[in-house]
Amino acid sequence: MNKFFIPAHNPEDWKWLLSKPDRHWRKGSSARALAHCWHEAKCIPEDVISIFKKSGIPVFQNIEMLLAFPEFKTPLPPYTLRPSENDIFVLARGNNQLISTMVYGKVSEPFGQTVQEWLHNHGKGKEKRLDFLRNYLQLKDKDINNIKYQLLHRTASAIITAKNFNAENALLLVHSFSRLDKGFRDFKKLTSLFGIKGKVNAVTGPQDIKEVSLFFCWVRGDRAYLEK
Repeated sequence: MNKFFIPAHNPEDWKWLLSKPDRHWRKGSSARALAHCWHEAKCIPEDVISIFKKSGIPVFQNIEMLLAFPEFKTPLPPYTLRPSENDIFVLARGNNQLISTMVYGKVSEPFGQTVQEWLHNHGKGKEKRLDFLRNYLQLKDKDINNIKYQLLHRTASAIITAKNFNAENALLLVHSFSRLDKGFRDFKKLTSLFGIKGKVNAVTGPQDIKEVSLFFCWVRGDRAYLEK
């Protein structure tokens, strides 16, 4: 994994970090909307901050963004497979505690394949990757076949990165610009694995995983960014 990061001076600088910039960078796409929203805020956007404050959870009060890395990759075993690719990794601080946040931008596109679909063409290493995720996320006795694989590995990457930064908290944040909250049902299935009820415009949790407090959040973003 490359550990050198180049500063972004405007939202267009985010485009070239995408694996397929010509395909994913267009007006109305989640990648472009997310880049404009977060870059123009120069910190955590106000629509996210308001949900944090409303939660009443101490660590999400008076929160401050310390660092943010677009298109952040978290290596996962086995390392011959692709790493977990996250739209933004944010290291934040609230109530004198650190929070490792993986932000997932969303409009109308699906969250990708379910675990069962992902395993259908058994590529080398997929079973090992899934065994790692099951063990790491303490889901050995859970049925994860119908869980979206992307949501599963991004949850793990939030916790792994929390451990790397000695952060006490990890958060998977879906920043959705969909009027219909498309994909929320899949998000809710994920949170239920951890005994947490996912809600729109709310922070839910925590669940203790690897001595890290794991939270989930779904935020409705400002649809004006779809026109940027």
